[in-house]
Amino acid sequence: MKVMVIGGGAREHTLAWKIAQSSKVTEFYAAPGNAGTAAIARNLNLRPTDIEALATAAQDIGIDLTVVGPEAPLASGIVDHFEHLGMPIFGPTKAAAQIESSKVFARKLMQKYAIPCPRGVIFSSYPEARDYIESQTAPIVVKVDGLAAGKGVTVANSKEEALKALSAIMEAKIFGSAGDSVIVEECLTGKEVSLLALTDSKTVIPLIPACDYKRVFDDDQGPNTGGMGSYSPPGFFDTALTKEVMRTILEPAIRAMAEEGMPYKGVLYAGLMITPDGPKVLEFNARFGDPETQVILPCLKTDLVDILLAIINNRLDEIVIEWSNNACVGVVMASAGYPGSYKTGFSIKGLDKLDTEILVFHAGTKQGENSQVYTNGGRVLTVTATGKTMAEARTRVYQNLPRIHFNGCHYRKDIAAREVN
Repeated sequence: MKVMVIGGGAREHTLAWKIAQSSKVTEFYAAPGNAGTAAIARNLNLRPTDIEALATAAQDIGIDLTVVGPEAPLASGIVDHFEHLGMPIFGPTKAAAQIESSKVFARKLMQKYAIPCPRGVIFSSYPEARDYIESQTAPIVVKVDGLAAGKGVTVANSKEEALKALSAIMEAKIFGSAGDSVIVEECLTGKEVSLLALTDSKTVIPLIPACDYKRVFDDDQGPNTGGMGSYSPPGFFDTALTKEVMRTILEPAIRAMAEEGMPYKGVLYAGLMITPDGPKVLEFNARFGDPETQVILPCLKTDLVDILLAIINNRLDEIVIEWSNNACVGVVMASAGYPGSYKTGFSIKGLDKLDTEILVFHAGTKQGENSQVYTNGGRVLTVTATGKTMAEARTRVYQNLPRIHFNGCHYRKDIAAREVN
């Protein structure tokens, strides 16, 4: 088979790394990929949202399976286009991807089908949203309706902070038209966790749970990012809790999408808060999570290509998915200034100095002359290790991180610390 992965982040490098292990794969392409995918695939200099160019390339090469990593091409209808051309592709349609591309859509769906989520109100008027926030007590959550690269949620600890976020979204338009509507909702407390499920719109199979870290600095300080690290599986999330989330959230959401005439095929990501009243949905995503994918797929034993094809061909019920019992910890190395402005083009040293069991998934990297790797983004690498215990996996990662260096690099020192202390 000839396979193409769309995207250029660490999630896509992880997908490529796992797919490349399949005996079915003979040729591999990444569009656009990064310095990491270049080692296992041929990188194509195509933007993930350039759907026409991607489809043409897939036809010219004779791609047998396309796997979409990021949300933007899904929201733009890449699956619809490829399916129209008769080319197998993994991911939900444009209509189904609204569960991520519009938080307003997702909230209305959850309210209609009684899927547990925070109390909240939708606004498309700045004065009305401002007045509502003035009447609330902090903390308050302000969410952008549309896609905002993981940075569209503000958890405000004061009314002033919430009003500042609202003004930036609806007056200054820092997210463009994605901020034409907002949701103002209660701030839930509890333990945050991600549970992803694979589905062909009928059968729903959960992956192993993972926890990620959104804030840029230790102890959950600083602004939100796309994710600074993750670990799997969290000790507090047992089999009974997985079954409860499947019964109350993931299976009802898949049924609801079918009921609404937009059957959902692909992977559905539920960002959850485990509250005293049970699990509630913070957000749905229409694709594999980043950085969760980097700590989930290293524990997958089943051929990922078999799983993806079963979903595309509506026979997921025929697949048995097996996992290792290992723990996995991944830490993101980021550029100085991220998630704000940052510089790129710095050489990355030490990638050849790591222990053999360490996995490095590239995100913002590019390859220069003599295979030298340079920084090319905000999140640069996810350094990952597995172990028989969380403590073992965590120790392996943090022993190796100092061996990698690039100008201004920084990373959190507390990923998975709460699991071992």
